Amino acid sequence: MSLSVLSRIRPAFSALCFVVLIAGAVYAQAFETLSIATQAGQRQAFRVEVARNDADRAQGLMFRRSMPADQGMLFDFGRVEPVSMWMQNTYLPLDMLFIRADGTIARIAPNTEPLSTRTIPSGEPVLSVLELNAGTAARLGIKPGDRVEHPMFKR
Repeated sequence: MSLSVLSRIRPAFSALCFVVLIAGAVYAQAFETLSIATQAGQRQAFRVEVARNDADRAQGLMFRRSMPADQGMLFDFGRVEPVSMWMQNTYLPLDMLFIRADGTIARIAPNTEPLSTRTIPSGEPVLSVLELNAGTAARLGIKPGDRVEHPMFKR
């Protein structure tokens, strides 16, 4: 999540963590289809949860212990800006794909460190971030410049 978003959601984040710890992990299960078209001509489909508001972006994939190989989480920031993510309370190592408004991948942060509070910057203004299981990008040959296909992205 972006650092600018962090300052707006810290109070809500604390309350959310308390609720999750008390109630157990409750995850959104409304999946949408997303595809990645590589420059090499390959196409890979994923089922993704889309985090469109501050509360969903703050929760992200925190507290989850596993995720199927064909799933991920797409963070919609609603506007193009530099963003930074982190892995606090996230047990899964992830690949983070930073995506421009046109759907091209700007940067990939591979194999991020679980439970880390180190920020992971986008490197340039982006519209969204796609989180996949660590190693997915390398295994499927996904690289910066490849195109993410989802209704969020304009061509």
